[in-house]
Amino acid sequence: MLASLRVSLLAMVAVMATVVPARAQLNQPAPQTEGVGIEEHLDAPLPRDATFRDHTGQVVRLADFFDGKRPVVVNFAYHSCPVLCNMVLNSTIDSLAKQQWQVGREFDVISISIDPKDTPASAAKKRDQAIQKYGRGDGKGWHFLVGTKEEVARVADAAGFQFKYDKATAQYAHAAVMMLASPEGRMARYLYGVQFNHNDVKIGLLDASEGKAISSVEHLILYCYRFDPKANSYVVVATRVMQIGGALTAIALFAFLFVMWRRELRRR
Repeated sequence: MLASLRVSLLAMVAVMATVVPARAQLNQPAPQTEGVGIEEHLDAPLPRDATFRDHTGQVVRLADFFDGKRPVVVNFAYHSCPVLCNMVLNSTIDSLAKQQWQVGREFDVISISIDPKDTPASAAKKRDQAIQKYGRGDGKGWHFLVGTKEEVARVADAAGFQFKYDKATAQYAHAAVMMLASPEGRMARYLYGVQFNHNDVKIGLLDASEGKAISSVEHLILYCYRFDPKANSYVVVATRVMQIGGALTAIALFAFLFVMWRRELRRR
């Protein structure tokens, strides 16, 4: 019995001895990921004069997609990406499909390829796939852009999107993130991961819209939530909810008393 227990304890120690170094190695960035990540540039302007080609081959400027009225979802990817880009884009589409707002109506989507070898033809294919998966609207508001290494770098640097080409794998190392920009083309919010909570996306779009063309109820939603960078999520501000609840209670009480007062007057 004791011998069996001793063997079990030694086995556990051996496992721990291998797990701890492994975890330490995982906490250190791999060589190919150095210089890859996100540096948040909140309220920083994107270079509106940056030029690209869209899915039709037409030369466009970034300014063409910021009309001063609607926020924009900004995505960086490349069309031959084997896994991560598709995961991020699909999750983005899934979260957008759950919104009351619609692409091309209340906001737009821009996907910029970080690979200068990508073409308008590959952009058109990706765009068609995205529109089909989204399944709403007529395709307006979806913009898949390709450009030179220099123009892509200008926009990526302004947005704080740091990526790197890995020659060993012939792939690009990059972060998983959804970015939201204001109607004027300023960075407004960063949402991380390969799964995006549709409620966070909803409030993020409201936040990025800077109060333009949103309803009173949507203003209340913005008032009751704030973004928590540590949780990478929007959280309820309890004091503000209590303030609104108190105000609504006071209004309801006043309305009740007013109705009772009117009834009393009629009786007299």
